[in-house]
Amino acid sequence: MPNLPLKDSPIQWRQGERVELSIVDMNHNGEGVGRVDGRVVFVPDTVVGDRLITRLTHVKPAYAYGVIHRLLKSSPHRVRPACIVADKCGGCQWQHVNYAYQVEAKQQLVVQNLQKIGGFAEVQTEPILAAEFPLSYRNKATYPLGRSATAQVQAGYYQKGSHQLINLNQCPIQDARLNPLLAEVKQDIQQRGWSIYDETRHEGELRHLGLRIGRRTGEMMLILVAREGKLPELAAQAEEWCDRYPDLVGVCLNLNPQKPTLFLAQKPVVWWGDRCCEKNLPDCSFKSVPLLSFRFTRSRQKRWCR
Repeated sequence: MPNLPLKDSPIQWRQGERVELSIVDMNHNGEGVGRVDGRVVFVPDTVVGDRLITRLTHVKPAYAYGVIHRLLKSSPHRVRPACIVADKCGGCQWQHVNYAYQVEAKQQLVVQNLQKIGGFAEVQTEPILAAEFPLSYRNKATYPLGRSATAQVQAGYYQKGSHQLINLNQCPIQDARLNPLLAEVKQDIQQRGWSIYDETRHEGELRHLGLRIGRRTGEMMLILVAREGKLPELAAQAEEWCDRYPDLVGVCLNLNPQKPTLFLAQKPVVWWGDRCCEKNLPDCSFKSVPLLSFRFTRSRQKRWCR
């Protein structure tokens, strides 16, 4: 086949070249690490044990980045991602890796960093506290808003390495009870005719949609982030949402007039309903506000609370 490297042919270290390699390690971005003639190649959507032909996309003297051209042999740690757009969406990097091996690989990354960066010769670590449920664990989600080529309102995450929005109607890592809101609130925004923020021209209103839920209580909050808050009949729409979703206890409007694409700005907010939702953990109950974010799963929250 033309353009494919032959075993006896010298490899041309240049962009667009196709090289055969095996993935022998993982980096902190969830990319597979392979080696060709002593040089390192990082390939996303791969896992240790994969054998593949990769096409080099960014080439430096000592390393390169590539993409999968052809998977020759699948690793035993490779699984089908739970998300149908996992190969495009920038929200997740490890869904193609069996969860048990994810835990093993991430622990090894900690050890490697302590050795290489910290300079520790001997490293002993406690086992990682694996998540009880590796999917549907996220109790807070933040989605940039945009419009499709046909002017339909979209919400999702940016494509890897870009600001190209990948539209989502559900997300397998967020609490499944938030999925109906993700799909339906976009339709409501479309019907209201509210403008969507354009970051290149710094025009338009709505920038982000935020959703939050108390996992045990089921109480939910909906957060809209707008540039100036010029959203006609927002109060009526907020009341409609609260009537439609019995567990929705509050709707929040946060104003962010700045150009950077921050989610929540430290600006006064407008509320409908409660300003927080209740979260219950063993021997611990508290109110959760939009700015609060837990970066670990519920099983870890319970141990942290104890």
